Amino acid sequence: MAASITVSLPDGSQRELDERATGADLAAAIGPRLAKAAVAVTVDGTEWDLSSPLPDGAAVSVVTGNTAEGRRVLRHSTAHVMAQAVTRLWPGASYAIGPAIEDGFYYDFDLPGGAHFSEDDLGRIEDAMRAIVAEDQPFVREEHSVSEGLQIFGDQPFKVEIIQGVDSSEGAGEGVVSAYRNGGGFVDLCRGPHVPTTGRLGHFKLQKVAAAYWRGDEHRPQLQRIYGTAWESKAALEEHLQRLEEAEKRDHRKLGAELDLFHFPPEIGGGLPVFHPKGGLIRKLMEDHSRAEHERAGYDFVYTPHLAKSTLFEISGHLGWYKDGMYPPMEMEGATYYPKPMNCPMHILIFNDRLHSYRELPIRLFEFGTVYRFERSGVLNGLLRVRGITQDDSHIFCTQEQLAGELASLLAFVLRLLRTFGLTEFEAELATRPDKSVGSEEEWAAAEAALRAAMEAAGIPYVVADGEGAFYAPKIDVHVRDAIGRRWQVSTLQVDLQMPQRFDMSYVGSDNERHRPWMIHRALFGSIERFFGILVEHYAGAFPTWLAPVQVQVLPVRDDHHAYAFRVADRLRAEGFRVEVVPADEGVGARVRRGRLAKIPYLLVVGDEDVEAGTVGVNSRGAQRPDKGVAVADFASQLAAEVVAHLAPAAP
Repeated sequence: MAASITVSLPDGSQRELDERATGADLAAAIGPRLAKAAVAVTVDGTEWDLSSPLPDGAAVSVVTGNTAEGRRVLRHSTAHVMAQAVTRLWPGASYAIGPAIEDGFYYDFDLPGGAHFSEDDLGRIEDAMRAIVAEDQPFVREEHSVSEGLQIFGDQPFKVEIIQGVDSSEGAGEGVVSAYRNGGGFVDLCRGPHVPTTGRLGHFKLQKVAAAYWRGDEHRPQLQRIYGTAWESKAALEEHLQRLEEAEKRDHRKLGAELDLFHFPPEIGGGLPVFHPKGGLIRKLMEDHSRAEHERAGYDFVYTPHLAKSTLFEISGHLGWYKDGMYPPMEMEGATYYPKPMNCPMHILIFNDRLHSYRELPIRLFEFGTVYRFERSGVLNGLLRVRGITQDDSHIFCTQEQLAGELASLLAFVLRLLRTFGLTEFEAELATRPDKSVGSEEEWAAAEAALRAAMEAAGIPYVVADGEGAFYAPKIDVHVRDAIGRRWQVSTLQVDLQMPQRFDMSYVGSDNERHRPWMIHRALFGSIERFFGILVEHYAGAFPTWLAPVQVQVLPVRDDHHAYAFRVADRLRAEGFRVEVVPADEGVGARVRRGRLAKIPYLLVVGDEDVEAGTVGVNSRGAQRPDKGVAVADFASQLAAEVVAHLAPAAP
């Protein structure tokens, strides 16, 4: 009788297989559809190639191409094929790294003779990639000693550096490196896994060429990076490309200029925007609503300066941890000053100004505080990555007994306010204790348990990022999905186990002894600038009526309708609405088109019949036909009801 192995499947069942069975054999044994969709397997939690023999007693799951894990395998394999294509077209090219990234992949290259890719080269590279796919070359895994790896990749300086790093990390004894060799003779250093053959690929698109420093270090060689995307099917690829096309239309930088919201003057410098009147009004509405909600939730408002002496940031640790990202110091009257990179040290100073009783806790401090971080010019991205960041920053000081309740109510508050702005799809990530950390095991356990309980109480899906917390704090990161399905990280809740000690914070407990308070950091929007940019793209510039800088335009048909148009506008303004009158200096059709391009929620056309009856013709944004003969009072009531309904999610 032939020897066999037994493996466990995710549903708890077991499958008996031949002792030489691979992941591909397991998929085929389960069914032909799974065998066709499979791209890898996980064995006891680790991803393996389909061609690897399975160990007896392992817990195995089949990874299909339409999952997040499967797409990573497809994309990384496609990156290898792209590198192979580049080396065919540019013999002697050096290839550095080519990871899978969100929705795609990239690979970094150094071309011989100082040659440079052009956008026109992308088509040539794609053609070469499709030829490699058609050759159906197998991906074959190899393992080598470090010395063998250095010999194999002797003509690839970036691979040599990676291998030397492996060798040094091993300490005594020579390490092992893995590589994948294609049937076409191409070999790449890689942990894997990969699809079985290049023929399993093909649904890809190369997108752009960019510059990138080796290992992200501006003092190292500058390489050329090609970005691409790859998917499990033609339909999935086309759907993604349509999303990208829609995202381009929604680009907040483009819409910011078209809608006259903001710009970045070169006289000020990159990463520091100015908001125009319409953008400034939207920002004011955002901030006013947030302030009102914070006041209702029991927060105290504070204001802190933009500068502080270096001693403050020495105590907080920012000069030790973040100095490279801070603006340069200023010397004045014998003291060194820095623009603040964070608001928390100043909020702590407010708490420490006097001794508090436990009866006063929790203390919730809130500020729209602008901080400054010198982001490198290469990473600046409109409002999404700026150097002047206005955080809706809150710091809560509480007892250990209050911690879980505060976090639960805080997360509920965060989600409620985000819903007001039309963001309703949430995911969260709990980042837990890293290997190197400060604070006791008991403190970390209490903080992580409280954060986990808050997410479970909120009922939102979450994942645990083991070991990815800061060395001084576990945290929750809240992610939202916008109107076209893109994922954005916005709010953060962090339990700080470091600052209370560094600033020797204390309160008087019920036992009349001093105790260390627990400290929660919380940024709800993340930053006003970035959240503003996200909203522009989420709504494609068509802000909801309550947030639109101009809610209504009144368009008189002729000059002799102007007086009535202004009476309508004055009445609506008296009820608190934002209204403009657009004079009849051109045809109504042209003015309606301009109003639609400006994404005005309501365009009211008034003519002879409206003047006589006290009505308006209502052109609603997105409606196919106008509503004629609507009484002004009825329209005002409709408008008020719409605004109230949109703000309803923020109700307690």
